[in-house]
Amino acid sequence: MRKTIAALLVALAGSLLALSPAHAQATRTWVSGVGDDANPCSRTAPCKTFAGAISKTAANGEINVLDPGGYGAVTITKAISIIADGDLAGVLVSGTNGIIVNAGATDAVLLRGLILDGVAGANPASPNGVQILSAKTVTVERSVVMGFTTGINVAPSSGTPRVLVSNTTVTNNGTGVAVKPTATGAPFAILDHVNVVHNATTGVSVDGANAKVRLNNSVVTGNGTGFSVANGGSLVSFGTNAVCCNVNGNGATPTQAPLQ
Repeated sequence: MRKTIAALLVALAGSLLALSPAHAQATRTWVSGVGDDANPCSRTAPCKTFAGAISKTAANGEINVLDPGGYGAVTITKAISIIADGDLAGVLVSGTNGIIVNAGATDAVLLRGLILDGVAGANPASPNGVQILSAKTVTVERSVVMGFTTGINVAPSSGTPRVLVSNTTVTNNGTGVAVKPTATGAPFAILDHVNVVHNATTGVSVDGANAKVRLNNSVVTGNGTGFSVANGGSLVSFGTNAVCCNVNGNGATPTQAPLQ
């Protein structure tokens, strides 16, 4: 009897060991336009969507794009990088957010090479292209955000997330970039080499005493109003920015500050 139980325990242990790799999260995962979310998201068996890949990617890992495709909306709740270098990586949504960042207070999130499209037409119905609720840092690089009520919406209720948007175009939204924390949130956003153009209502909106935006080598033109600053928000211009030709004027004038 004891030998039988021992044999069963050994067999069970072996089964668990055999199953564990299938459930392990990888540091690097892959998505492809012809992938399948039932796959393990490996280089040779990629997933189909960002949402499918994120559950199989370890914290502080990477989701890499193999080829052009539409990869869908995703909510990010941990430190992670989503990287598309040289391939079209689309996030096409209608009536919903594109990417929500609701990570931990010590988590770093990187989004690179994405095209987020809210299929707006003349009346944006998709809420936010990138909505930032919580993280230590969020970096958006070499991306396009268009067709949303708000292109990039920085709206933490607590913490001090640092947001860097660089080499990115935010266009044809209602509001291009909005920084409006709630409760005790105190975000700091830098727009570096960003084109904020042709947004119907406002190019850059800064609202709240804890809201801070810094601009460097960016273009703000063709929007309803260039800048909106309310309730003690801070808008500072570093370097050379092109602010011109907004339909209802440039709005608030950024404070000028020299590079140090």
